[in-house]
Amino acid sequence: MISFKQLPIEAKAAVAAGVVFFSMMLSRSYLAEKLDFRTRRWLLRLQMALFANTLMLMGSLHVWRSTVTTFTRSSAASSFCFTLWKIAVFMFLALAHSSFFTLLFLVAEEPYFFSLAAYTCLGAYIILIFFLFTLGSVEQAYKFLAGRGAKAGTGNKNRTALKPVLAVLLTVVLTVVGLLNASQPPTVNSVEIPVHKLPSTMNNLKVVLLSDIHLGPTVGKTKLAMIVRMVKALKPDITVIVGDLSDAEAKIIRPAVEPLGKLDSPLGTYFVTGNHEYYTSDVSNWFELLKSFNIQPLHNENVKIVSPKSSSDWFCLAGVDDIEADVLHYSGHGMDLKKALRGCSSEHAIVLLAHQPIAAKWALQERPDINLILSGHTHGGQIFPLNAGAYLLNPFFVGLYQVGQNTFVYVSPGTMYYGIPMRLGSRAEITEIILRSP
Repeated sequence: MISFKQLPIEAKAAVAAGVVFFSMMLSRSYLAEKLDFRTRRWLLRLQMALFANTLMLMGSLHVWRSTVTTFTRSSAASSFCFTLWKIAVFMFLALAHSSFFTLLFLVAEEPYFFSLAAYTCLGAYIILIFFLFTLGSVEQAYKFLAGRGAKAGTGNKNRTALKPVLAVLLTVVLTVVGLLNASQPPTVNSVEIPVHKLPSTMNNLKVVLLSDIHLGPTVGKTKLAMIVRMVKALKPDITVIVGDLSDAEAKIIRPAVEPLGKLDSPLGTYFVTGNHEYYTSDVSNWFELLKSFNIQPLHNENVKIVSPKSSSDWFCLAGVDDIEADVLHYSGHGMDLKKALRGCSSEHAIVLLAHQPIAAKWALQERPDINLILSGHTHGGQIFPLNAGAYLLNPFFVGLYQVGQNTFVYVSPGTMYYGIPMRLGSRAEITEIILRSP
């Protein structure tokens, strides 16, 4: 039997990742209600950081072998430039690995440069891994098709060296493009949606949808203030924030949240939790902070949105807790559609706020009379190549979907970004939704 010491380092990293993952599941299942919020918050974040880093270690070993070890037998290996290259690759990998720990130590009113650099390296790391794997697969396919009996020669060595060089060049180009794209203000996307049974007096009602702002290591007060200015310029009747507003505790990042106090939609501003609110383990304090800014959390509850033109005309605006609360066994929270829609009958239009598209799907299975669901969570994949995974894992990916004759689902691609300050194959968005009565 092979001992743990005899296993290759990639296998050891996989075992470590499995151990950390098991400890996360154990914490969620058995320790959630036994630990105080502060301890649970730190334990959860530390476990997530360790899990991500143990998984990344396997990729980092591959990056090092592809971009450094491959060239150690070349004539340039003893040069000063190659030494600088080794240092650069090591620093790149170290920054990428450190990104997950910035949530524990580097969250403030505005992002620290170190956090921005670390998450940029993480984004580049993901792209680089993809190209190294893809080009490696192409190389293996070529060898298979060309026949493996041929003797290794200079041509093979050149192709082996070309693969990491091409991967690095593509990564640099896409990283720069992604950074420039994400640095632009969110685009304003105007969408008209017919809402069955919406009173005629509420025709053309304007709802501004925000999602996935992710205040934290790489998004701060300046960007939020910009978003608020853009929302106010649209003059919405209602503003809704469908989760993942923040990645940090309310007390730590409170100064960055202050621009939200300037939102003044006449029919109210409403909020539902996303999965990242539960990762903070600070939802109650977030609710209190938002209420102080006149933003109403919809904690498995609903409100009547009354027409400014007729007090007898209204529709039901409901919100559910994010489904991650159930996974984390977060006390007093969890998606409860029956409670959220209590008093909302099919005689009036129903609009539901639910962070994750999978929650939207479940809601429609239980209550097909819901007319419109507003979601977020997917970020439109945020960066290539994660777009494909986000598309496959969600029943609704991004944009407007019609489900049945009288039901629509709109999924926001996110108003900012999570961690990595990059956008590739997606664009940050503030959605202006115009409700049309039939």
